[in-house]
Amino acid sequence: MHGFIRPGAGWIEVITGPMFSGKSEELIRRLRRAAIARQRLQVFKPVLDDRYANGEVVSHSRWRIPSETVERSEEIISALDPRTDVVGIDEAQFFDDGLPGVCRHLADLGKRVIVAGLDMDYRGVPFGPMPELLAIAEQVQKITAICARCGAPASYTQRLVGSSEQVVVGAAGVYEARCRRCHEPDGAVEGEERWLIPPPDPAEAPE
Repeated sequence: MHGFIRPGAGWIEVITGPMFSGKSEELIRRLRRAAIARQRLQVFKPVLDDRYANGEVVSHSRWRIPSETVERSEEIISALDPRTDVVGIDEAQFFDDGLPGVCRHLADLGKRVIVAGLDMDYRGVPFGPMPELLAIAEQVQKITAICARCGAPASYTQRLVGSSEQVVVGAAGVYEARCRRCHEPDGAVEGEERWLIPPPDPAEAPE
């Protein structure tokens, strides 16, 4: 997978897509493989992400790995152990605009940097530092979810609660994945028109 990378050189990998696409799960999978290879890991997430656990990165399917919580991207540099081989960063969209520079610095130090984050916010607009991270990464994996309305591949995150704030932390019940056709940037209601073919009404069944 990384045969094109010169041994001992650093690089940046970005895992992106909408909510419920498995970004954190893929991040954890790669980090676990690095741990099996006896590489030293450090994992970071923003203080804003407190949905499941403060000291762990946790996927929606409850895969988990220990992590450190930081408020700003430059804290990653100060918390870095020089012996670390692989740096994992989850929920990158919540970090400040300094994160791409931090990731570039880590790669220049010879670290493998694996970043996961939403590429777009609920409006379908590029989110935070993610566009620059996608541009400077050696490898990008964009994952799709399943549209909660029609079942098609989904690349958008649909907000289900009323708010004009860009960041509203939440998971199921607050957001769902949608395809381009079903995405409603101005908001929607959970479960609205979920069926491609509505189920039969028992009251209308023939006698």
